[in-house]
Amino acid sequence: MTQVGEGQEAEESAPSVMTFGAPTVGEILAERYELVEHINDDSAGRQVWRGVDVILRRPVAVVLRHPGGDSATEMLQAAVAASRVIHPNLVGVYDAIDEAERAYVVREWVDGRSLRELTAEGPLDPARATTIGHAVVSALAAVHATGMVHGNVHPGTVMISDDGRVVLADARADGAESHENDLRAVGGVLYFALTGHWPHGEAPLHGATAGHGRAAIPDAVRDANGGLAAPRQIRAGVPAYLDDLTMDLLDRQIEPPTSDVLAAELGRLDVPADEQYLEQAGPLRFSADTEEERSPLSPAGGRKVIFGIAGLLVVALVGLLIGITAFGGGSDDPGGQAAEPTNPATNGEAPTPAPAAIRTLNLSPDQVRVIDPDSRARDEFDGIEKVVDGDQDEAWQTDSYYNAKFSNLKKGMGILIDLKQPQTVKSVEALLSNRGATAHLYAGTADQPSTSAGDKALVQAYQGNQIGPTLENHGAKMVFDGFEADKQHRYLLFWVTDLPEIDPGRYKLIVQEITVQVQ
Repeated sequence: MTQVGEGQEAEESAPSVMTFGAPTVGEILAERYELVEHINDDSAGRQVWRGVDVILRRPVAVVLRHPGGDSATEMLQAAVAASRVIHPNLVGVYDAIDEAERAYVVREWVDGRSLRELTAEGPLDPARATTIGHAVVSALAAVHATGMVHGNVHPGTVMISDDGRVVLADARADGAESHENDLRAVGGVLYFALTGHWPHGEAPLHGATAGHGRAAIPDAVRDANGGLAAPRQIRAGVPAYLDDLTMDLLDRQIEPPTSDVLAAELGRLDVPADEQYLEQAGPLRFSADTEEERSPLSPAGGRKVIFGIAGLLVVALVGLLIGITAFGGGSDDPGGQAAEPTNPATNGEAPTPAPAAIRTLNLSPDQVRVIDPDSRARDEFDGIEKVVDGDQDEAWQTDSYYNAKFSNLKKGMGILIDLKQPQTVKSVEALLSNRGATAHLYAGTADQPSTSAGDKALVQAYQGNQIGPTLENHGAKMVFDGFEADKQHRYLLFWVTDLPEIDPGRYKLIVQEITVQVQ
């Protein structure tokens, strides 16, 4: 089990970092810290030992540097500063001692593995990567609140204990770092956890790894111009919102949020598995309609609870009515059969047929697909089945854009709904996470291949048959009910031309649910 020191481990071929006066197993430092096992050497000339505090009888990690004095000033200053910040996601620092011929820092021992070791077995699932990122930035928020900088956020200094606790170790204090660089490093940690590649090193040549020896970490995947590949381009299953957040943190053109704001955002997304209403859906911000304000204290799953109770009440009421009919019919017929009721208003004539009942279609995932005619990558299709799963806490979403017009990259995007057969449609409702979208509803008679060319042909054919007015800069609930009673439709296209703003300067379409009512 490896405990990292400050930075990466030394190369396998590196000479021993200590010769004369090197510590030995069983030696007791400062009459208190017994050295039990040499764990590793790091590239900055330090040895890391597992030890025991013989007074408090607790395990400790001892990081030694030879010699001490001026060469150990930065290490000792960082340790003293870190000891003043107490946080569950920071490794505790217990002592810092300079003996001239050597200096050492005594800190908490963590039974577990570094993120570097953990990811060596393969990239982590998005939920676990989010949890680790949340813990790291929470620790940084505590450090930054004191005005300090950590300066050493790296897959080797992020530790995951055997009981699941995530801690950040070994801050530096050389003055060359900043709060912004700490936050960029959080983007690197997320990227590394999701892909197994580190984005902050220089691109290696001919597929070599960045760095050397045991400390080598695979460099990020890059295009011919050195541009960084997004996690979603490297592996499947990475939610768009987590991909966006990671790439924004790594983009030097985008100013990162403060550590406390980032911690709050990752904390909102870091949902336990048994409460994961947001699973893959990302930063949903439910907007209450004007007729009914939703309490900000309502839990994400509140609607499910309300609907569940209402359903039970309906079942109980129906059962009660059936019981009254069966056992309290009050019939005088000796055969036990109740007389058929008559309607005196009809005078014995056949009654006028009632109009067909309005019902909500139970749409299946194969009845919806994304229409994206202006994109060759066609990479925003994941999760479209969530718009018909009956769960408003899950959603399909586009990538983020930097203005409402899809950053002028495309004319629009939409969702094609196949009703399977011509039907008399009463209304189509689209529930979005944010207000501000502009959308149209079109109808058509035929589908097209799911390609850019096919989507272009479909949009061109459908735009001549718009249903009702355009809903411009509309609320989160968009209802299209301008259908003619004597017409039937099989295909409907929900087409969005302006995205809602989800954050200052960021625009994205998040569709929670689409429902179709027919007669």
